[in-house]
Amino acid sequence: MESDPTPILQELQALAEQGRGFLQSLTRPGWRLYQIGILLALFALAQLGAWALYGRLYGWLREREGWPMWRFRTALILLRRLRIILLVVLAWVTVWAMREVTWPSRSYLVAIGATLATAWLFVGLAARLVRNPFLRRLVTWGLWVYVTLYIVDLTDEAAALLESVRLGMGDLQLSALTLLKAAVVTGVLFTGARLIATTSAARIRRDDDISPSMRVLIVKLLQLCLYGAAVFLGLKLAGFDLTGLAVLSGAIGVGLGFGLQKVVSNLVSGVIILLDKSVKPGDVISLGDTFGWINALGARYVSVVTREGKEYLIPNEDLITSQVVNWSHSNEFVRLDIFFGTAYSDDPHRVRRLAIEAAASVPRVLGDKPPVCHIVGFGDSSVDYILRFWIVDPSEGLTNVRGAVFLALWDAFRANDITIPFPQREVKILPGSRLAAAPPD
Repeated sequence: MESDPTPILQELQALAEQGRGFLQSLTRPGWRLYQIGILLALFALAQLGAWALYGRLYGWLREREGWPMWRFRTALILLRRLRIILLVVLAWVTVWAMREVTWPSRSYLVAIGATLATAWLFVGLAARLVRNPFLRRLVTWGLWVYVTLYIVDLTDEAAALLESVRLGMGDLQLSALTLLKAAVVTGVLFTGARLIATTSAARIRRDDDISPSMRVLIVKLLQLCLYGAAVFLGLKLAGFDLTGLAVLSGAIGVGLGFGLQKVVSNLVSGVIILLDKSVKPGDVISLGDTFGWINALGARYVSVVTREGKEYLIPNEDLITSQVVNWSHSNEFVRLDIFFGTAYSDDPHRVRRLAIEAAASVPRVLGDKPPVCHIVGFGDSSVDYILRFWIVDPSEGLTNVRGAVFLALWDAFRANDITIPFPQREVKILPGSRLAAAPPD
């Protein structure tokens, strides 16, 4: 801060003198003092009314079934501000009544109180657009202070005080007023950017003509452009020289080259994944031992949810450099194979027919792509078969549908006396061996 405190002290002294004079005028006997009493009485009535009505309104709201969620949230927001709403209504009704029965000047302070209460109410409602709790509270208190100074006509004095507080950084001189304006404008721009991004993203996600991966890419680029524009406009308003960012960007580039190679690689890989559409939200993939469907595409990782409910965050670089099985890349059809064997005494033609019928009886097995069964070899203990069938919903799991087909085979073979053999060994004792010569126990 600047070392010379004289301008700041002068502005503070002027504000103190003006505030002292205003308070002295309020304490003089007459209508101004009466109006202060009326305002205090209105505040007490609003408090009592809020205590009496809150429980009843909350109970009535809990009984509203079938209301959409946005209506419930709006009602709760208004219910939490019931006291100030009652104060606004009572104050304006009092102002109207006083102006009807007496001189307008005798309701001057009551009108100021009603205007302040109305402004505070709308500021509190508008601040709900800011999601972050800390930023919301900061914006709320800042706007409350501003509208209060504006209504009581102290904005010029407050602006002069903030202008006298300066921060020097080399050749750049910034006042507290400039920084405050920059913060307010940046906050407003960020709020507007978020609203535009949220609305645009909802419309983009509903557009079926755009692929899911391109939707994610468009939304990310839109958010980056909107938030970046908000930051640059805020810095420009604060008086920063944006040409100096070239040096900063060069330093960041060097840091990225040495220390953030993996991070940059994942970011670039994420853009490549979105552009080449190799994977998209909803695809069923296998990567190593991980099998699941893609829940979301992030800037640094891909979220994959397994059948066990586990969510794996796989770096984008692994999807580019590793072998990935995408079960639903071009279509949802997946062919599954299971192997089984039957005894040599069973007719293989009959076994193949029963196996095909058993697989076709499972609900998830496709009928327009009928199952097939082939002999693949003659084993030591059985005739070996392969049963192939198709499904169209790999996201519902593979092990469960294989198990259902095996169970259908078991039931069909049991009902038709088809034997599923197991390895058997015959042991022959040769004459003259020690075991043959040994006496029985």
